[in-house]
Amino acid sequence: MAMAILPELSLLTAVLAFFVLSLSKDLNSEQIKNTAVGFGFVTLFCTVISLHQQASMFFGSYQVDLFTQLFKLMIGLGLFFVLIAGQNLKDIELSVRPEYYMFFFLSCFGLMTLVSSVELITLFVSLELSSFALFLLVPMRSDQKGLRIQMEAGIKYILFGVIASGFMLYGMSYIFGLTGTTYLKDILPGLKNVASQPAALFAVVMVLVGFFYKLALFPMHFWVPDIYQGASNETTGFVATVPKLAAVALLIRFILLVPGDAHILITLLIVLALCSMFYGNLIALVQTDVKRMLGFSGIAHAGFIMLGLLTMEASGYATAMYYIAGYVFMNIACFMVLSNVSQQGENLAIEDLNGLHKRQPLLALVLAVSLFALAGIPPFIGFMGEFMLLTGALRHGYLLLVILAAVNAGIAIYYYLSVIKAAYTTDPEGRPDVLIDGLTKAAGVILMLLIALMGILPSRLVALADSAVRAIM
Repeated sequence: MAMAILPELSLLTAVLAFFVLSLSKDLNSEQIKNTAVGFGFVTLFCTVISLHQQASMFFGSYQVDLFTQLFKLMIGLGLFFVLIAGQNLKDIELSVRPEYYMFFFLSCFGLMTLVSSVELITLFVSLELSSFALFLLVPMRSDQKGLRIQMEAGIKYILFGVIASGFMLYGMSYIFGLTGTTYLKDILPGLKNVASQPAALFAVVMVLVGFFYKLALFPMHFWVPDIYQGASNETTGFVATVPKLAAVALLIRFILLVPGDAHILITLLIVLALCSMFYGNLIALVQTDVKRMLGFSGIAHAGFIMLGLLTMEASGYATAMYYIAGYVFMNIACFMVLSNVSQQGENLAIEDLNGLHKRQPLLALVLAVSLFALAGIPPFIGFMGEFMLLTGALRHGYLLLVILAAVNAGIAIYYYLSVIKAAYTTDPEGRPDVLIDGLTKAAGVILMLLIALMGILPSRLVALADSAVRAIM
């Protein structure tokens, strides 16, 4: 039984370790950094060895199967690379770094329990655990430079998060009222009995709103640009990537609960997908702050993920899983570059990346590969993911949606290439060289290989995701 929840146990151990470290008055930055990266590796190792475990625990409210373990593996990978990408914590004061990592691992623990939760109360507690830890991470940024935007960002994050939780609780109360149960396996037949009532669809949509917030899908996207800009580079790198994995996992679970004719929900998802794509891409065109640009880019990519979910079939869900995994690696690579190029943890404008190919050639290459992939240029994961999502939607007859999504893919190329242009076609103009350690170099190379290999060899990954989805359908 312990093997089934080994990743969660490793994260709890990390939380306790950093709690003990936070009690020490003699703090060493190297010790804290190495401890964090070490626990990240242990968690990743635990997700690998427990991949094929199966169990039903805590009176059936906690499920361990291929679907949940696959998402935990992706969360573990994302956690490990985020820890390496932001290991220097340039804008986090030394005195609060143990607490910073404690909340960091606690949020990951919440995300892992979230993907295994198959009962509404357990699911809500897991979601709030992961969210409240993030709420505390955002304002933990040094204000020595006189900036207080992290406080504003933290307050906005909490307010929007509370609103999203309110929507979700409202939907859950409707589901319980209609079905008399909080277990997902019993909710599905219960909702089918009341499929003719509008309240059944309304209840599921209200719950989905909470996960739209996590994924930053329009119209639950308002928090993104300010939180991305206000949080430290390392915190933003985490917020922008790993929580989206759990959001997709839960969106898949709840879309499976839709009773009767799902035509209304499909129409809603199409509208939200198009609004996300156009809103995110058009506003990203005029951004000069790289983190804000990546924030609006994330809103647009959330729209693309909807293309897989609205097909309402296993192959579409599997493609969405494949795409979100690739998106996480592409974004982590971008934030690795930002965290290392930033001298004191400050936010970077596009012009701050001028001449990066001379200042640090490897980081320039990592940035180029990740942005080419985000832009959907072959042979990277971004291209293959978008191609599979578009063909899946086209197969279901959504021709206009596919055309508009392709137009958005073209718009996105412009602002991604503007960053690559700054890195490769301009002079450094007196900006200093960027020094990185061996671990960062190795992580950068591995991320580039993952982005390329996932794009070149997608079939086995999608097949694995497909079998995982079919196990819960």
